[in-house]
Amino acid sequence: MKAFADLYAELDASTSTLHKVDALERYLRGAAPADAAWAVYVLAGGKPRQAVASRLMREAAREAAGLPEWLFDESYQAVGDLAETIAHLLPPATTLEVVGLAEWMTRRLPSLRGAPPEDAKAALRGWWSALDWNGRFVLSKLITGGFRVGVSKLLVMRAVARVAGLDEKLLAQRMIGYTDARASPDAARWLALIAPADAAEPAAATAGHPYPFFLAHPLQQPPESLGAPGDWLVEWKWDGIRAQLVLRAGGAWLWSRGEELITERFPEIERAARAFAASVAPAGEGLVLDGEVLAWDPQAVRPMPFAALQKRVARKTLTPAVLRASPAAFVAYDLLEWRGEDWRPRPQAERRAMLESLLEAAAVPGLSLSPRVVADDWAGFAALREASRARGVEGFMLKRLASAYGVGRTKVDGGDWWKWKVEPFSVDAVLVYAQRGHGRRASLYTDYTFAVWDRAVDAAGGPSDPPRALLPFAKAYSGLTDEEIRRVDAIVRRTTVEKFGPVRSVTPTLVFELGFEAIARSPRHKSGIAVRFPRMLRWRTDKPVGEADTIEALRALLPPG
Repeated sequence: MKAFADLYAELDASTSTLHKVDALERYLRGAAPADAAWAVYVLAGGKPRQAVASRLMREAAREAAGLPEWLFDESYQAVGDLAETIAHLLPPATTLEVVGLAEWMTRRLPSLRGAPPEDAKAALRGWWSALDWNGRFVLSKLITGGFRVGVSKLLVMRAVARVAGLDEKLLAQRMIGYTDARASPDAARWLALIAPADAAEPAAATAGHPYPFFLAHPLQQPPESLGAPGDWLVEWKWDGIRAQLVLRAGGAWLWSRGEELITERFPEIERAARAFAASVAPAGEGLVLDGEVLAWDPQAVRPMPFAALQKRVARKTLTPAVLRASPAAFVAYDLLEWRGEDWRPRPQAERRAMLESLLEAAAVPGLSLSPRVVADDWAGFAALREASRARGVEGFMLKRLASAYGVGRTKVDGGDWWKWKVEPFSVDAVLVYAQRGHGRRASLYTDYTFAVWDRAVDAAGGPSDPPRALLPFAKAYSGLTDEEIRRVDAIVRRTTVEKFGPVRSVTPTLVFELGFEAIARSPRHKSGIAVRFPRMLRWRTDKPVGEADTIEALRALLPPG
């Protein structure tokens, strides 16, 4: 645990991508295979099950520190992070125990699940007493399942590629499904991950595995800079779940971009996929489509809002009523494999032509082609783009017709796929609650809750009766510079009214322009509104709190219906 905890501390303290990759490489080269397997799993986004309840952890830590409950709770509120609070308050280690990460993840932590509370607390106190500060902090993060550090899966993949001496694209393929909770990491999986490349190695490691997703860059320059429109495939940018539909050996698998197997969540797509495969590849030849899962009523001309799709994903049980309320469809926009052959190196134009012919020949309900958008010039596309929201889309995807299908979002492939999105919705909102961040931001209030007024100022200019109230509607934590965050943090501390655990209620003094991609009605929220991907566009230091927007301004942005 010490080596992994020290790695975590080094990663958390650095903002340099190169430094992080170097640190990962050093750790992986020196770690035992089983420890390396678990480190890659956790750092690449795998989510270990929570071993014990946070409440029990607090009790165990308070007892180990010999503190009254009120003092421990005050310390927790001041620090804002349970793992960090525990690491600060526990007495110094009596001895340092050297136990590998795999031993913790496969034996020790699972032993806490279902154990009597007093036995679990005794085990925690014993473990903490044999770890240094970093070890206690990381162990507590792993126990709660709230493990986060500033490392992307791409950086982990780069480090593994260095250790193995393999091409990053091959590593990306091998790591597909690596963080699936149903497949526990072990030494054998690590050794398979870094094994020498085999010329006969299939593009997909197992029958049901997808390919690494190719990602687009946001288009921030005028589209004219891309050259002639005729060199590009222009499609609508759908607001759904990016997914790959894998059809091999008589089976059908649906994978999300987050490498989660979601086939069971969308049985109608699985049925359509099997019918499609039976029509165009009756011999069970490999076929993989890239596309979008959307909530789409077959009788409608546009997809349903993303909120309808969320209902499907959030439900543990798909009742007939849920399936009727949120019917799903798969819109395909690329062909990655055909008859068992990897088509990704082929030009986009060739892949598109074959995809069109296959879907046209099969004509399976629930499985359709993403239409190609046509205009005479970029000005024509810009005019069509203005109608995006009326169509239930986010703008355009621009794909170079001569391009291959790449891996991830890289600089090398950065000029081949672009997303040309419409400008975000925006309102001016008031900061009403604040919570500490994570990692490097754990000591700062960086996660904010925003509200709008319940109604406009009285037209006569007199006092409102009853007084106006602020309705919380969104949380956001991105968009500010480090300097702005420090300034807001100071104001939050100075204007705190109440504390609710790690959350502070503040006197309303700050207004921010909040941007978001979509908006929908939501009976689960007090405001009746839910927004998607909220972030801070700018700090409105020029606007008084009383002039922030109202709930009616938000409702005016809702789609019809």
